[in-house]
Amino acid sequence: MSKGRKTTFEERIEIAQYTIANGLDYQKAIEKYGVSYQQVYAWARKYQAGSEDALKDNRGRKKPLEELDEHERLKLRIKELEARNEYQEMENTFAKKLAEIKRRNTR
Repeated sequence: MSKGRKTTFEERIEIAQYTIANGLDYQKAIEKYGVSYQQVYAWARKYQAGSEDALKDNRGRKKPLEELDEHERLKLRIKELEARNEYQEMENTFAKKLAEIKRRNTR
């Protein structure tokens, strides 16, 4: 079993097209392109079911604000407010600690 390798979007399209053109002969594609069976199989299925866009790697991609629905927008807003609240609590704690240290040093 080959370990596989990193591929570009164009390579994934080429591999999927090659596999489909050769009657879903995954072994041929594995030998020619040096990728794993699981990847060739997944790319061929995605390409057949959808389009080339299905082969894009969207990991780590954030949706633009325009693509978010109302529920997702509200969750994002809550997350922002929680982060802001946590930062302000940290600032207040720091200010109290600093005031306490100053008070101790003036005695």
